[in-house]
Amino acid sequence: MKRTRTSKAWMREHINDQYVQLAKKEGWRSRAAFKLMEIDDKDKLLKRGEVVVDLGATPGGWSQVAIQRVGGEGLVFALDLLEMEPIRGVHFIQGDFREDEVLHQLEEKLGDRRVGLVMSDMAPNMSGVPLVDQARVMHLAELGLEFSRQHLKPDGAFLVKVFQGSDYEKFVKALRETFRTVAVRKPDASRDRSPEIYLLGRTLR
Repeated sequence: MKRTRTSKAWMREHINDQYVQLAKKEGWRSRAAFKLMEIDDKDKLLKRGEVVVDLGATPGGWSQVAIQRVGGEGLVFALDLLEMEPIRGVHFIQGDFREDEVLHQLEEKLGDRRVGLVMSDMAPNMSGVPLVDQARVMHLAELGLEFSRQHLKPDGAFLVKVFQGSDYEKFVKALRETFRTVAVRKPDASRDRSPEIYLLGRTLR
């Protein structure tokens, strides 16, 4: 299939992106690693010995950061619909988080452990129809929130990617009903033109 002018422009931008180049240089699997590092440097989410769940983990940038920062005494459980190359110390499940069977697999791995941080960089396959894509993104965010309600420690945190649009305010309201504090984060590594933002809820009510 012939590449469109738009796809060529995206590829050129991607190759020239300072965070893409830095990720290659430093051995991170994706530029997304820098988003999490910036948020964690500010909010101190990834404590030594913490139990972390990474939803939408592939290719593994966030899991790399997480396992490095929680250390050998910590645990990182990663899940994604797509295959992910193994990361030492990270327990990976391949499957669709929307399916009960996959959720149960994750819960079995967790056992009776309470989670310190649930982080979700999940995104659906985009259709190009804004209303449809927004609804899919918010559905994944809601599933992540429900999982957090069930499995976080009382002082745990939930970090989730969302797009501003329909149902955004409704979701923020649900976060505020669940957590004592809710903050918005837009790390420097998130492209300016991207509609994505990250919401951070801390300490269950």
